[in-house]
Amino acid sequence: MAGLIPFLAPALGQALADWLAQLAALEGAAPNTIAAYRRDVARYLAFLAQHQGGAGGLARVAATTQADLRAWMAEERARGLSSRSLARALSAVKTFTAWAADRSEAEPTTVLSARSPRYRRTLPRPLSEDGASAMLGEIGQDAREDWIIARDTAIATLLYGLGLRISEALALTGADHPLPQSLRVTGKGGRTRIVPVIPAAAEAVAAYAAVCPYDLVPSEPLFRGARGGAVNPRLIQAAMERARLRLGLPASATPHALRHSFATHLLAAGGDLRAIQELLGHASLSTTQGYTAVDAARLMEVYEKAHPRA
Repeated sequence: MAGLIPFLAPALGQALADWLAQLAALEGAAPNTIAAYRRDVARYLAFLAQHQGGAGGLARVAATTQADLRAWMAEERARGLSSRSLARALSAVKTFTAWAADRSEAEPTTVLSARSPRYRRTLPRPLSEDGASAMLGEIGQDAREDWIIARDTAIATLLYGLGLRISEALALTGADHPLPQSLRVTGKGGRTRIVPVIPAAAEAVAAYAAVCPYDLVPSEPLFRGARGGAVNPRLIQAAMERARLRLGLPASATPHALRHSFATHLLAAGGDLRAIQELLGHASLSTTQGYTAVDAARLMEVYEKAHPRA
């Protein structure tokens, strides 16, 4: 990505920076979203400059022809971009194009009406209830220090017990300890939600705090690394990977799978889909509906085992 920006005309480079700044400031786009949009749109703008034989300005970008757009998508395909990734890139391009059109009075219809590539949405891959329980008891057990075992257990319990993303759990600070009965969480897009705290999660965090060798001051991270800094998410991913190998769980047993497990098990227990959407912080109900497909798939698996075909 860093190699693409210098090849953009100064005006387009500045326009891209201004658009991204607006997304971050006014729309609360997450840093990962900003990084993905920067990469996707920069590649698109660099391609247009080369394909059209010149830099051009916002008006030229907004008025991109169908042939230009098809050529860009073909090049992205040729470099191995999946349908899902290309759909994400096109979404970013459309958003930037609409922004550019507002500032250049160009006609963006061609780009805005382009159809996204079709792709099959992958179903969430949760752990079984026994698998999730086993993971909470096993994660971090190979750590040399008891407080790190307690830390990893507390983080995993927040993912499974509250349905947090790992970034949300690691964003907690000393001000969140002890955990209240309900926790205000800031998720993707700067959206906040209130999540009830189950006793097991509060107890796991309290157990960690009791043995953590660092002062959990309000302004600093709640979960600390070995040297006292913020925990790198990769440390938790690696701890889960080692634990799932010891337990014989599938490769899909990742930190995010614990969040999937929270939603799937809640739905299986009769949880309301709209309430689960709010607990997870999904912007769209259609995202949460993916868990109904998981539940249906499990039901069919049980049915087929009980009634095997001749």
